[in-house]
Amino acid sequence: MRLNVDIHALLIVALTLSPVTASAQSEENAAGEDVYPPLWDLAPENLLDFQIKNSKIVINAWNYLERLGVYKNLLNSSVKYFTTFGAQNFGNILWGLPLQHGWQFRTGRLADPSSVTSCGHEDGDLLCISVRSWWSCMNYYLAVIPFLGAVEAGLFGQLQYEIEILPPEEQSADFCYSVADCRSRIPGLMDDWKAYFEYLLSTEHKAMNTVTFSSFELDYALGLMWRAHVASIAYALPKFQDRLKHLSDTEANFGEDWANGVDFIAATHFHTDLPTTNNFQTFLPQRMLVEGDILPCISDFSPQQNRVLLSLRALHKTNRLTGGLLLKLWQKAMSTEAGRKRGRKLIENLVSSQKFDPAGTHNDFERRGFDSMQFPEKKQSQD
Repeated sequence: MRLNVDIHALLIVALTLSPVTASAQSEENAAGEDVYPPLWDLAPENLLDFQIKNSKIVINAWNYLERLGVYKNLLNSSVKYFTTFGAQNFGNILWGLPLQHGWQFRTGRLADPSSVTSCGHEDGDLLCISVRSWWSCMNYYLAVIPFLGAVEAGLFGQLQYEIEILPPEEQSADFCYSVADCRSRIPGLMDDWKAYFEYLLSTEHKAMNTVTFSSFELDYALGLMWRAHVASIAYALPKFQDRLKHLSDTEANFGEDWANGVDFIAATHFHTDLPTTNNFQTFLPQRMLVEGDILPCISDFSPQQNRVLLSLRALHKTNRLTGGLLLKLWQKAMSTEAGRKRGRKLIENLVSSQKFDPAGTHNDFERRGFDSMQFPEKKQSQD
């Protein structure tokens, strides 16, 4: 098939996937929404706040508050490395992880989508994280693995107790549960996350010198963090294909579109501090997608939310159509710090434009033949 797509159209698709606008911040503040993940104040803020049993710190990563506590401990233990990037640790680039986790909880994406159990539902344990949830399983590799990588790197210092993560009630073979266990099963992922935290530790004596700890160093830290983030998704995505069967086709497509979109976001070294991530999440869907939700005309979603969902869908299709060439071109354009800065600015300018017409863009993609290509909407199984 001849690729009949101009670069400008491809860049529009790529650039619309990451909505960061000043107007979003003002809208959120005006609405008085909490800037922290749900129930943040109730999450364990010290490792000794978790259960201690048999000389081990035992963490139930299948409880929302305890998994949130894992993130809280990471943020509290890394605050000193981000003092020059804003007060209250708001400039810490790890905020993207707990804020995403909070969005998943708030929108019901951590509950059992199969309804076989009441895990995460109002008639059961609302704080329960279901092992049947695609979102929760993917998130495990962006919560527990970074945490254990930090433990191995020494972010928490010399610990008095070992760390043990409790397994879920079923399908426990899909996960690892300690530094040693994860090191033996997924050494590459552990190396990637460990490298990020080791870099933070290496800058400790430089953090008070704003000349030395410059934006270049922040860009380097973002690069390490995003490399580990992308690696976690790349490992987990094929592992949890079977969980997609519990979702509607539209939600399953959105999940895979989102996973694909992260590669493009990562290439820009997107700033995942607290205010920027909160701006971004304003445009994510506030509920799970159901059969009958048709892009870009979901009536209870804002135009911006419809825009993001449509852009992610088109981006994923285009990247598949080009055999991954679109991502390679984007990564090449983002291969310098100056290029990444321009990419982030283009994202901001494009998404804040009032001239973007989701329906028109959707029709344009249809005219270009995107909808006629061989593209499976949902994978039912994987050998």
